[in-house]
Amino acid sequence: MPPDLGSLVPADAPVMLIDPRGEAVPHDTYALPSGEALLAAYGALTLSRRVNDQASALVRQGRLAVYPSSHGQEACQVAAAQVLTADDWLFPTYRDTAALVTRGLDPVEVLVLLKGDWHCGYDPYAHKVAPQATPLATQLPHAVGVAHAARLKGEPTVVMALCGDGATSEGDFHEALNFAAVFRAPVVFFVQNNQYAISVPLARQSAAPSLAHKGVGYGVPGIRVDGNDAAALLAVLGAAVARARDGGGPQLVEAHTYRIQAHTNADDASRYRDDDEVGAWLERDPVTRLEAYLTGRGLLTPERAAAGARRADEVAAAMRAGLSRDAEPDPDQLFAHVYATPTPQLVAQAALIADELGRETGD
Repeated sequence: MPPDLGSLVPADAPVMLIDPRGEAVPHDTYALPSGEALLAAYGALTLSRRVNDQASALVRQGRLAVYPSSHGQEACQVAAAQVLTADDWLFPTYRDTAALVTRGLDPVEVLVLLKGDWHCGYDPYAHKVAPQATPLATQLPHAVGVAHAARLKGEPTVVMALCGDGATSEGDFHEALNFAAVFRAPVVFFVQNNQYAISVPLARQSAAPSLAHKGVGYGVPGIRVDGNDAAALLAVLGAAVARARDGGGPQLVEAHTYRIQAHTNADDASRYRDDDEVGAWLERDPVTRLEAYLTGRGLLTPERAAAGARRADEVAAAMRAGLSRDAEPDPDQLFAHVYATPTPQLVAQAALIADELGRETGD
């Protein structure tokens, strides 16, 4: 039976559990996560902010070729990673470094993509994290495929598929939602609506009432959440993951957030937005917001805050050291990861390179 229309349409207002001043906001459906969960989120937020700032500095130093900062929208990525189990899969975009670090990956391994050393510097299977996708929305059908395969095998795996507002205009977004809905794949589509697809504002991308409303046409329930409220994100995404794991099928979650910094270091954001707009979103910063709530209730002590800052500094120092080392190219790697079983042409090319290098070195 097709779903009831009322169960698909998102509410008018995004879910909020902690307001920008750090005060709790009662909600009829979602409860505040535990103090322990919020402290873990705060630790991940402060670490993610430090990773973002350090990566941006490394670009200026010439150690990274480019970096798409998620400064200001870290709560989305932290929550997306924290609501998953070790057996669930995460499908990120190029801007989701904070999600990968929260998942437990080494930032140096994550960022070699943006240094230009590897297309993917970590083992996706070991971490259950797909390679970061630079093309918009191409990871979404792949995420649905993994979720559908898990369902066919009877595994309790849930897939978290991240994308931005611009990706919802791509054909891959349509195909992924349609396939997931028809086959009731256990996947959560999580749209981080940071208001711009590079320089194109949301109003020039979509005429839908909200991006969460796009799920209605596929039979996928949509929900909107304050993307700078870590508590609301943990509650909404956690419920969506639990629903998918219980056989409820896919869900589309839209987080309303903002990219404080430029699209990348190659972008001049002042050409399409003004300082007043940015300033208004700075007042809703996810880090200071959660900090105010935790401090006001005596949960975040000065000692705990200092320990988190020290850990963030240690990670940043390791990033500087790891990404300042020059790669040592191995010619064999040109051929090792093209096909699972090398073709005769690749074997011949590898032998030719080995012969030429051998003659140059006298080996």
